[in-house]
Amino acid sequence: MSTVPSIPLHEPEPVWELATMYPAQGAWSEEEYLALTDGTNRLIEFTDGPLEFLAMPTGIHQRIVKCLFLLLTAFVDDNDLGEVLPGGVRVNTLKGKFRIPDVLFLSLQHEEEWGGDRFFKGTDLAIEVVGDDDDSHERDYQAKVVTYAEARIPEYWIVDPKEKKITILALADGAAKYVEHGVFTPGETAVSRLLDGFRVEVEEVFNAAKG
Repeated sequence: MSTVPSIPLHEPEPVWELATMYPAQGAWSEEEYLALTDGTNRLIEFTDGPLEFLAMPTGIHQRIVKCLFLLLTAFVDDNDLGEVLPGGVRVNTLKGKFRIPDVLFLSLQHEEEWGGDRFFKGTDLAIEVVGDDDDSHERDYQAKVVTYAEARIPEYWIVDPKEKKITILALADGAAKYVEHGVFTPGETAVSRLLDGFRVEVEEVFNAAKG
């Protein structure tokens, strides 16, 4: 009885030819970056040519983002100060640099100057919730401290679930570098320098991570 010879199965391979249709890493232009991210739901940032692929957010990360977004939105809306948006919005911090804060606040004062549908040209306050991976830690504590200060973003919050602390950095008038406004831990109240009266109970923020 004859048998049909088996055909060896091969592991699927990436479509390498497709990769050649895109610029090499480090050689992307702003418009090429925008065109790519217009058509994907991946979180990708851009710094002078290279693409930076952000880690997929965890449930803990997103619950903290949600808590901060709701607290900041309530304060901003009650005082008619502008608009608060959750992560996913690209911010053109400087020429050749795009970041995606986890939460951002755009004041009425700068709405026309910085606003836009495709991306924002700046923001008044950026909040980043630090991810578990080393790249996220380095990006939020080092790279974005420099980038956001150079972009003249008046206030930057670094919310660290692992260390359970909120670091608030602020720009003094005319300064090019952030100064530490405060580091706040559970049992303390984080107080904004930019938004007079905006206060956040640190314990409430990190308790939100539990769901």
